[in-house]
Amino acid sequence: MNVPRAKLDAVIEKLPALHTPTVSNQLDDDWVAVEIITDEKIVRDLIPQLKKVGASGLIEYPLNKVIY
Repeated sequence: MNVPRAKLDAVIEKLPALHTPTVSNQLDDDWVAVEIITDEKIVRDLIPQLKKVGASGLIEYPLNKVIY
């Protein structure tokens, strides 16, 4: 997902993750890209919450396997 840097803390507070979210810089210094792995059962409820706190361009894709 894309997140304005100014809203990053609010978005991260909503995120479940196996460890911590991956946060990557974008060419526009005011924005970051955030990636997590989470159970698909919670995504339906999570996406509206993330949009409310400033996330956009959310992408959900299936994962074949996670090895712990």
